[in-house]
Amino acid sequence: MKSKRYKKLPTNSKDKAPDVVDKVLKIIKENCTANFDESIDLSFRINNKQKKNEINLRTVVNMPGGTGKVIKVAVVCEEAKIQEAKDAKADLVGGDDLVEKIKNGNMNFEKLICTPSMMIKLSKLGKILGPKGLMPNPKLGTVTNEIAKAISEAKAGQAEVRNDKDGNIGLSIGKKSFNDEKIIKNYNAIIESLEKEKSNLTIKGDLVKQVFITSSMGVSYKIKLDKSF
Repeated sequence: MKSKRYKKLPTNSKDKAPDVVDKVLKIIKENCTANFDESIDLSFRINNKQKKNEINLRTVVNMPGGTGKVIKVAVVCEEAKIQEAKDAKADLVGGDDLVEKIKNGNMNFEKLICTPSMMIKLSKLGKILGPKGLMPNPKLGTVTNEIAKAISEAKAGQAEVRNDKDGNIGLSIGKKSFNDEKIIKNYNAIIESLEKEKSNLTIKGDLVKQVFITSSMGVSYKIKLDKSF
């Protein structure tokens, strides 16, 4: 059953022609009428149905405007790297002891970083970490010897870009309380990342078919891309 608040929102937003993100963002914020700081979310429909194979995108984008979230970062590393991780403000740091805690289900963190030499121990926990999207991955910058840099980037704000089997990508690019400039910077970072990813793919036609923007409790609008890719 729809709430009184929701019934007051526009009912024909999806029927409107796509418009540039700057204009649509202002409308989205006007529709943020919930009594909390709603997130501003993007939804992409990509052209993943190819003759030879489906497109599988997975990458991480550093968000220049931040995400508004406090990220707890855990680091699994050898003894020589522990102080570096602590100095970089990691929330949990350890070696075999932390691996054992994770094995026992203690996962009070949102991001897990691991040095290459310790990955062999974490790889055995795939059934625990995999379903939660926490398994470190070199492509995502979470398997690295540059511990301080990885921690800094994770805490500054990152978004994972990953499509589902139907070719949909969903992610947040900020909060209603963010100024427009921050949200648009994050939006542009996502677009630039997708353009870069396309150049690494063998794909017939455009990668992105449609882009929608909404708030967590609002209605969605189509975004007009500056160029197709």
